[in-house]
Amino acid sequence: MKTVLLTGATGFVGRRLLYGLLKENIRIRLLVRNKSKLEYSIIEKCEVFEGDTFNLPLLEEALKGADVAVYLIHMMGQSKDYEDKEKRSAENFRKACENVGVKQVVYLGGLGELKDASPHLRSRYLTGQILSSNPQKVKVAWFRAGVIIGSGSASFEILRNLVEKLPIMITPRWVNTPTCPIFIDDIINYLKSAILSDSLIHDKIDIGLSPMTFKDMMLQTAEVLGLKRIIIGVPVLTPRLSSYWLILFTPVNFALAKELVLGLKSKTVKTNNNAEKYFPHIRTTAFKIAIRKSLQEIEKAQVISRWCDSSKGTICDVPMIPDISRAVYVDIYKRKFNPSKAKDLFEVCKNLGGEKGWYALNFLWALRGFIDKLIGGYGLNRGRRSSENLRVGDVIDFWKVISINEGQRLLLEAQMKVPGKAWLEFSINEDTFFQIAYFYPKGLWGRIYWYLFFPFHRIIFSMMADKIVKEANK
Repeated sequence: MKTVLLTGATGFVGRRLLYGLLKENIRIRLLVRNKSKLEYSIIEKCEVFEGDTFNLPLLEEALKGADVAVYLIHMMGQSKDYEDKEKRSAENFRKACENVGVKQVVYLGGLGELKDASPHLRSRYLTGQILSSNPQKVKVAWFRAGVIIGSGSASFEILRNLVEKLPIMITPRWVNTPTCPIFIDDIINYLKSAILSDSLIHDKIDIGLSPMTFKDMMLQTAEVLGLKRIIIGVPVLTPRLSSYWLILFTPVNFALAKELVLGLKSKTVKTNNNAEKYFPHIRTTAFKIAIRKSLQEIEKAQVISRWCDSSKGTICDVPMIPDISRAVYVDIYKRKFNPSKAKDLFEVCKNLGGEKGWYALNFLWALRGFIDKLIGGYGLNRGRRSSENLRVGDVIDFWKVISINEGQRLLLEAQMKVPGKAWLEFSINEDTFFQIAYFYPKGLWGRIYWYLFFPFHRIIFSMMADKIVKEANK
């Protein structure tokens, strides 16, 4: 059975790759700086080494007996001298592989040439060179990718936020620089194929779609979102001004924005066809399909699959995504209650709506239903199928039941007319009752809607949580 050491397992690419590898018949070892970032089930299934590539004895211990080592370590933004640290990290990793006899390394870097690369891309390129410098002892499958499309990718979150928030965009020249975007699932397929390959690979492997500009990507993303966007290019926005522009409208900080802008100024396109040579079975996902799947993933990862039934750990046992992709607005209300009343409390939640109402300012719920009817929505007329029983697919006024975990969690999706998508969750965890409202806004009007109604939601939902607990205690 093949043994694989995976680094960067708590990062954007690494975590997804880890979940993909868990489905294969291989032994998995992890080298992570912070073991507490791993889900409990991962710790049970993998051999975990806590440390970094600057601890040579630990690094060699983790690599000993491994058939393949995956290098997904990236230090951008950790310190000003990250480039020097990345060089030393790569050198340590290669030497440790040589010392313990690891024959194959799989590395993911960025597209672009060294002569005109930004500091970030230059560091990625030099890392690949260092890892690949002794092919007699260690072969390196050096994958190179451009803009990654996927929930949690910094580039994708910048793209999505700009398109959703700005009907008219004044853009700098770098939006016309070509790059080769790629869907995150395709990257995982390439990495997995190299890891599971029976042959050793030592080559640069450029992956991604045909070249597109960032402007092209924004316009196609707008089409997928059903939004019309006007983009006006100007030549006067410097990298620093562009970085301020990005942090104003996107969730990235200035340091990351600056590095990304400098990277986007450089042409990052494929220079070889080695992906087809080594992995002819992999077909890259079309750009619009990648965008659509990434948007769907935001909803699934943040709302529908958020809950975990295991009580062994504090982290839900589902693939987690970085905070940068927290596109869904969340309004949380939690109340302590007597655990002996848990069953009663859940029954109260299941009986909401219809004739019983919503336990707080029902006249406002009726008004919202009336407005919904006026603009072509369902309103409150539908009521409930049953006043006692509830199942997935049932309607409750202008909500629909999309998930029910008896005694633990009830999730409703709004079917009222709103500029976005909304959910309402009721869940019980030991002695705490959670009532959570989620909202995924569509465009600028979606965000205006959230903040406009937020004060009313705070009053209604707070009263509602109090009265639900009070009703259960009767």
